[in-house]
Amino acid sequence: MDLRREIAPAPSLDGELIGILAGWGRYPVAVAEAIRRRGGRTAILTIRDHADEALEPLADVADVAGEVGVAEIGGAVEFFRRHGVRRATMAGKIHKSKLFTRHAWLRHLPDWTGINTFWPHIVSRNRDNRDDSLLGAIALAFDNRGVAICPATDFAPELLAEEGLLAGQTLSPRLEADVAFGWRLAKELGRLDIGQTVVVKNRAPLALEAIEGTDECIRRAGQLCPAGGMTVVKVAKPQQDLRFDMPTIGIGTLESLAAAGARVLVIEAGRTILVDRQQLAEFAGRHGITIASVCDQGGEAALDSARPAA
Repeated sequence: MDLRREIAPAPSLDGELIGILAGWGRYPVAVAEAIRRRGGRTAILTIRDHADEALEPLADVADVAGEVGVAEIGGAVEFFRRHGVRRATMAGKIHKSKLFTRHAWLRHLPDWTGINTFWPHIVSRNRDNRDDSLLGAIALAFDNRGVAICPATDFAPELLAEEGLLAGQTLSPRLEADVAFGWRLAKELGRLDIGQTVVVKNRAPLALEAIEGTDECIRRAGQLCPAGGMTVVKVAKPQQDLRFDMPTIGIGTLESLAAAGARVLVIEAGRTILVDRQQLAEFAGRHGITIASVCDQGGEAALDSARPAA
């Protein structure tokens, strides 16, 4: 039975220059490659100390690629406007934990637009510093200056996880109970805009993601439960803004699962990015990891989409 969910194809870009504000990981590379496959061109702006070197040959603008600190909003907008970009996307992780280290902000000092953008969050404290709040402020600053921030999946819908059992074995009733339990926790964690990932075993929470990110959350669970056998659930926030911070799974995530001794990864179909999916399937097979992609229906009903037909 084909359990894959239908994902609408993206239209041809017909030579349009698309901006990419690139953070850490393979995700920006996959987006740039998808844009090129659809006949588009890329203007790539990388976040300092974050981006993959593989991005450089994928940039089409005359000066190859630019680099900015996290808070150089005006410089980022000017880079895209200078090259005629009208649509851009954010892809890749920003390591917030690195920004809290001593002297880190010296490499990410805000420009004037960045100061105005972050003033209510950092200085006057009229607004909070949750991911949604900060990223929303950045997107609004771009939009107000003529560069629309779009979901990366507008250009690369094939990166979205289809519904179904993507790797491994059918879940046992005990593991299904862990998934249902973890799903509810993860959705509540997302509703509070704290994180997207929880690790559970025997319907007990072992680790909840916060500023450290998914990989460190999983590895911490492995330290707390050296016997292994945990279930990892990673979902989109109920209020997820599709323009940024979409749940993303790459080889690094599975390496963290293997290192921690976790055996099950459950993600949300249609709202999770899969990077290098063939390598993901091969790695999962070698390490005995089950990957299930289910719809956001909650509880036991969500698991029906990951069960093979009778």
